[in-house]
Amino acid sequence: MQHKPQLRILPLLIAAAFYANHAYAEDAAAPDAAPMQQVEVTAAHLKSARIDLSPNVGTTIYSIDKHMVDQLGQGDNTPFNEVLLRLPGVSQDSKGSGSIHVRDDHANVQYRVNGVQLPESISGFGQSIDTRFVESTDFITGALPAQFGLRTAGIVDIQTKEGQPKSGGRVGVLVGSHDYVQPSAEFFGTQGAFNYYLSGSYLTDKLGIENPLPTRSALHDKTNQTKSFGVLSYFLDDDTRLGLMFGTYNGRFQIPNNPNQEPAFAVTGASAPDSARLDENQREKNRFLVLSLQKSLGDLNYQVSAFHQYSELHYLPDAIGDLAYNGVASDTLRSNTANGVQFDASYKLNNTHTLRTGLAYTRQTTHSDNNVGVFDLNDDGSQASTDPRTIIDNSSKTGRISSLYLQDEWHIGAPLTVNYGVRFDKVDAFVNEQQWSPRINVAYQLAKGTALHAGYSRYFTPPPQELAAQSSIDKYAGTSNAPEVPVSDNVKSERTNYYDIGISHQLTSALTVTADAYYKKIRNMLDEGQFGQALILSPFNYDRGFAKGLELSGVYSQKNWGGFLNVTTQKAEGTNIISGQSLFGPDELAYIANHYIHVDHDQTVTVSGGAHYHFGDSQISADALYGSGLRLTPEGGAPNSGHLPHYTTVNLALTHTWKATPVGTVEGRLALINAFDKVYLLRDGSGVGVGAPQYGERRSLYAGLSTSF
Repeated sequence: MQHKPQLRILPLLIAAAFYANHAYAEDAAAPDAAPMQQVEVTAAHLKSARIDLSPNVGTTIYSIDKHMVDQLGQGDNTPFNEVLLRLPGVSQDSKGSGSIHVRDDHANVQYRVNGVQLPESISGFGQSIDTRFVESTDFITGALPAQFGLRTAGIVDIQTKEGQPKSGGRVGVLVGSHDYVQPSAEFFGTQGAFNYYLSGSYLTDKLGIENPLPTRSALHDKTNQTKSFGVLSYFLDDDTRLGLMFGTYNGRFQIPNNPNQEPAFAVTGASAPDSARLDENQREKNRFLVLSLQKSLGDLNYQVSAFHQYSELHYLPDAIGDLAYNGVASDTLRSNTANGVQFDASYKLNNTHTLRTGLAYTRQTTHSDNNVGVFDLNDDGSQASTDPRTIIDNSSKTGRISSLYLQDEWHIGAPLTVNYGVRFDKVDAFVNEQQWSPRINVAYQLAKGTALHAGYSRYFTPPPQELAAQSSIDKYAGTSNAPEVPVSDNVKSERTNYYDIGISHQLTSALTVTADAYYKKIRNMLDEGQFGQALILSPFNYDRGFAKGLELSGVYSQKNWGGFLNVTTQKAEGTNIISGQSLFGPDELAYIANHYIHVDHDQTVTVSGGAHYHFGDSQISADALYGSGLRLTPEGGAPNSGHLPHYTTVNLALTHTWKATPVGTVEGRLALINAFDKVYLLRDGSGVGVGAPQYGERRSLYAGLSTSF
């Protein structure tokens, strides 16, 4: 048996009987279908070789498969960020603020699909990753090996569904509260040496963004979203695969309104519209294309990929309303085009050493086009004219990121494995910076069922180029869009010393518990916030910062039922803002220059848990999320010195499967989200880099029906 000293935690282990109920996992072709069986064996062999390209020694890995997703209320219609909320160290935020935080980092999450790191898209409300196409996910945190860089708070390593020898598909629809309707479809199969998997979905919903009010329904909050994804593979021989992967996302969002607001500016020839009837909108696009060649030559495995990605975010103001209430109406279009290559290889030198190396290069071009309506102001800040004027503020930047790494997985003895290596990253964009980053990870099997790991990693995290577009501050002097602080230094790359230690122990055959502790000492600490009317995040740096935390997790699994519980406590603080100063007020900057403050996304305690019971062809499940509250700035208090009230939400689900019907295998689903109708705030509109108030979803009911064929 191959020794695997890394920690691997499956939040929910499903009984083998349940696997048979899922049409996608049905047995393949009959014994006489030799060509199809050969393709299946080849696919499994190359998939295993692809996974072997990534080391896991000394890291903490939380694994999710599609059967665990089936237990969530909305099943595979669940937004992918909400799936990740069921993992230790992950806390939720509003959709416009990064959606999730991993170990008190803002965003800084890397998504890899079939071993290829996806370029970053411009942060918006939508989710480019569709839970539907995910076969399994390894969520990797801690002190990472040298292979992983740039975005390092967490690695979301996705293995997608792939074509099956028996062609088939699945179609379904989920409907529910807030006029929610989401039809979807999947198709898969194999033809000779070619296999395919295709999926698509459409969503319409009247709760696209968190409600700024504690009411059940939001004003002006409709969204329409379409997604598609595909994986095409052709096996040139038993050890060579040529693959094409693509995905698209298009989203339209109405910006929800907050009634009973008072206008602050007068507009010539127009009266201020009711704040409950404003018409602000946001449109988002993302598409990617990846072409990969994977080869296995005995002890040598490698994969080389070329990728293209385009993302776009367009904020459309209510021209009169934004001017009347905010003094600024900004039509903002951000776009980012990324092209690049990635190469990874592993070579088993002998039974003791496995070498891994790789490189990556990305070229990005970012455009920021802004038509900004403003008013001229007097020296005392009063409105000088009621005639607005438009300032054109356009910019573009082409940047490059280059990376390479080399590492060795050294099996010193049966209980001890060490993975050590070095990584080099260089960024040339709004800043020109580089860093050599040493890494070392140790895994030790203390006893049967008990594993210990520890690691140190040096990290280099450049700011997201697509968000770091620089505006011309001088253009707005003397207007209603002039910053209080007329200085804005370029955002720098974050540099971190990361320490991590953890232990996993199997108490019984059914119960496994883990504990993991980490500490991060940070220079140029990156954070992001929403500033201004356009709902686009802007990055900035604290000069120094730190983050520390402890994660506890337990998993219990029996044949027909099981459960999980995750508890996280953490703290992150920074001091002295050294970039993007124009985003802040002078009093804020002066205080933060001499004090450590909590970052706005710091949540002291986060708890997630759930349980399921499987009986016959039915299953009931429940899960809960607890948060002690993100940070806020009390009236007259220090920045981010308070926190929102704690909250707990509970979700319930019931599914039933009807087999061998005239239309195939049919699954029905009922889900109650926020079953006890908890009213809770994710954000209250205060704090450093925080926009409008945002409440979590009130109690909602969903029903779904799907058929597999």
